[in-house]
Amino acid sequence: MNCQKVLLAIGDETRQSILLVLMGTDCQTGLRVGEITEQTHLSRPAVSHHLKILRDAGIILMRKEGTKNFYYIDIRTKLSLLKTLIVDIETLIKQYD
Repeated sequence: MNCQKVLLAIGDETRQSILLVLMGTDCQTGLRVGEITEQTHLSRPAVSHHLKILRDAGIILMRKEGTKNFYYIDIRTKLSLLKTLIVDIETLIKQYD
């Protein structure tokens, strides 16, 4: 259950492409919506929509600098929950082997 929001967020191909772009940047600086738009060839509204979903899932963070917003992957992200899920599944499988 803890992973449900994360799985839904990363299950979308568009959000996966945004995450790939964000992985290529420094976590300290991040990228603005326009920069993500250029690299993904998506519209600004589409990028903003998907960034909100990723933020709500706890995968990315936003840093404000004046009127500018910079998005970056949270290094302590809830994506680590997926690792726990996989370990739990492996444990369950071993019980039935």
